[in-house]
Amino acid sequence: MSPETAPPQQAILQFLLSLQSPARILVAISGGSDSTGLLLLLDEAVKAAPHLKMSLCAATVDHALRAGSADEAREVAALCTSLGIPHTNMIWEGDKPKTGIMAAAREARYGLLATAAESFEADLIVTGHTFDDQRETLQMRGMRTEQISTGIADAVLFNRRFWILRPLLFSSRADIRAFLKERGVPWIDDPSNEDVTYERVRTRRKLSADAGAERNIRAAWEARLALSARGAEWLDRHFTLHGGLLGQVTPDGLRQDRAVLDYALGRLTAVFGGQPFAPGRAHMAQILASATGSEPGRMTVGRVVFDLRRDGLYLGRESRGILPLVLQPGEAGVWDGRFYARNGSAASIEIQAPKDSGAQDTSRFIESITAQTRGGWIPVTSTGMRECMQRLPKGAWKRAVASAPVLSAEGNLLSEESARMVELTPYFAPFDRFLTRFDFIFANRLSAVFATAPYARLPLRSIDGKTI
Repeated sequence: MSPETAPPQQAILQFLLSLQSPARILVAISGGSDSTGLLLLLDEAVKAAPHLKMSLCAATVDHALRAGSADEAREVAALCTSLGIPHTNMIWEGDKPKTGIMAAAREARYGLLATAAESFEADLIVTGHTFDDQRETLQMRGMRTEQISTGIADAVLFNRRFWILRPLLFSSRADIRAFLKERGVPWIDDPSNEDVTYERVRTRRKLSADAGAERNIRAAWEARLALSARGAEWLDRHFTLHGGLLGQVTPDGLRQDRAVLDYALGRLTAVFGGQPFAPGRAHMAQILASATGSEPGRMTVGRVVFDLRRDGLYLGRESRGILPLVLQPGEAGVWDGRFYARNGSAASIEIQAPKDSGAQDTSRFIESITAQTRGGWIPVTSTGMRECMQRLPKGAWKRAVASAPVLSAEGNLLSEESARMVELTPYFAPFDRFLTRFDFIFANRLSAVFATAPYARLPLRSIDGKTI
């Protein structure tokens, strides 16, 4: 056992003691050593401490990508049955992409795990990621950027609904396998773990030959959490949202610490552009150079128009490249990476950007959108709001209006009655699918700014022995 890692039994006990109870835990188990060890470790700990009021259930995701995966899933089911743990097998059905298969499989896997968690009425999901996975991730990211990486997060919120926790992230694979051997429990070796086609496998082989000093992950986590908190404070002091469509940063906000500005502006760019990731280092350098410059001007990065004026920086979605979204009755989807919509009406609807916003009075146009938005989160119907809109730069506001969602059916705007049956709320592309706990403080503050529901809180009483 290396100095950085924790004994698996100790890690699991600490994890269970940190959880809010009672709790039902869904264990993601593939049959490999890490997830099988996780299941057995949790099973022993839960049975040894009934006063903790924890229960287990399990799910296996069969990606159906290779022969034998169905048989392996049945082996896992048999193990769970022998332990008295309810288990379900989730199959990734349908056509598989020819490129980006690993990313697509990850999306499918977590979506299926969330479905299983709902059926079991679980409170959280746990996966068997280990310190070995962490080292590989850090090595791979280190080859792409000079910035300090936080690596794999110990807690991620999926779809605003389920927290995915990784209690063995500081335990080694060797220790987990030693535990399984002591119990006489075999595991399944996935042949893809030896396929050098994958970057992670190549990285793993390099690490086994040259495993240098590891980074202090917990210190990096603390630094990232502090940055998230400072970014949230920056939002409170220096950012204003106009009409749900146009952001404004005060001149003083552009003079704040560069690390905070980089963090906050990068994530705001992803939110307003409907992108899952903040811009890369080169694009962020362009944004910061323009935003902190002395001369007014405009630039477009990441589908966002940055308009620097004397009263601050305005940012909003550029009006190009906005594709329509058609939703059948009962269907839900994300439009332009910026709005979540669920069609509760009896007719097929289409969500699209305005076809000709320039020819319309903007206040009247946005009022029509407000009438079609549950909760009226684009608040422009009051006289005070109209006066505020009139004080905004006309060009910036006109561009924002051109990116607004319009609901229609068979080419006609929905009536107010029909529109009330359509749920339409802001969607934060960098956070609403996968939100690490490192970004939670900032993302939750952003939800307040947009007047949307707060994110689900961590199901923990403490982290690393510290009360939260």
